[in-house]
Amino acid sequence: MHSAHANLSKLVIGAAMDVLNTLKPGLDEKLYERALVIELKNRGLAIDQQKSFEVHYKEELIGTLVPDLIVKDNLVVDAKVVSAFNESHLAQMLGYLNITGIETGLLLNFKFSKLGIKRVTAFQEEEVGLTTDVTDSPDDDY
Repeated sequence: MHSAHANLSKLVIGAAMDVLNTLKPGLDEKLYERALVIELKNRGLAIDQQKSFEVHYKEELIGTLVPDLIVKDNLVVDAKVVSAFNESHLAQMLGYLNITGIETGLLLNFKFSKLGIKRVTAFQEEEVGLTTDVTDSPDDDY
């Protein structure tokens, strides 16, 4: 990881820890997201909250993706309140990274008194079990 990415991630994680220590567990994830925006702005970081990105298929608009936060146009941040991160959370983050062109994302879990952190990179598709090769699919009977 580049030191700029590492430093930015550390700043965001530190801000998220401050938010969790102040608000404590048990709130809705949108409340943590809003508090994190305040904390990051107070630390001088540029934030895009709920920025919409168009998704196209063969030049046709098919919908939009809306990541929670983009920090300094360089890091996607998704606040969660879940028992544990799962493959759906990772797949969603990979979608955000793909559509935004940003290489790194942070999943932050505010459910417990210890902040849950999962760093996701655009290069993790194989780790999550996602594949773009469908030629070996056993369900070719359709």
